[in-house]
Parts: sequence; structure tokens; C-alpha cells
Amino acid sequence: MQIHISPNDGVAIYQQIVNQIKYLVASGRLSAGEELPPIRGLAEQLLINPNTVARAYRELEMAGIVEKRRTAGTYVSDQGSPLARRERLKILTDRIDQLLAEAQHLAIPQEDVVKLVQQRHAAMQITRNEE
Repeated sequence: MQIHISPNDGVAIYQQIVNQIKYLVASGRLSAGEELPPIRGLAEQLLINPNTVARAYRELEMAGIVEKRRTAGTYVSDQGSPLARRERLKILTDRIDQLLAEAQHLAIPQEDVVKLVQQRHAAMQITRNEE
């Protein structure tokens, strides 16, 4: 499982972990029953405090995405995979909000953003068809 954090993102590190694990579950890259890395192991990998990873795992557990098994680790729950359509749309909505905020900051009109999204979608379709 690859998680990347950005200290300058403006999003709390634990929330970055939560968002990325939700995305991995929603995309099917983490499936039901799959074990997450141990808290200390992930903290060492990301060079962060283990309490930050523990907080992210608690958030995921409260959301029903993962479940803790005593002395056996943390696993993707059966009900957490795949995520409900509502949760998948929320993930995309958050990413779209970030894109629109960045476009506004760069003074790029909404119409240009929509055209760019359509162009990228078309390019991805071509790439998929070639594979």
C-alpha cells in the first residue's frame, strides 16, 4: 500500500491518510479483508508520529471502512469495500473542489477547466483502447 503525504498540502496529515485509504478502498486497490500496515510500520515509512497513523485508523474505523481485530491488526471491513456511491462521490467532490480552487487561484476560467477535463478524459480513453 503506497501512501504519500504532503506536509505543505494544508490538509492535516491524518486526514491525508484517511482520504488516501478511502480512495484505495473505493478504487478496489484495497479489498475487503485486506490487512493495513501496522501503525508503527506505516509511521516509520511516512516518517511521522505513530499517533497520527493511529488517529487516521480510528477515523476509518468509525466510518466503517476498517475494523480492528484484537492482536491481529487492522483490516478493510466487508462493509467498507467497495465504498457506497455516496462516499465515492464525496471523494470526487473534494478533488473537484481542490481543482476549482486552484483554477481560480491561477485565473483560469471554468470553461477552460471543463475543456481540459474533457481532453484528458478523451486521452485516457485512447490510452486504454491501445492497451
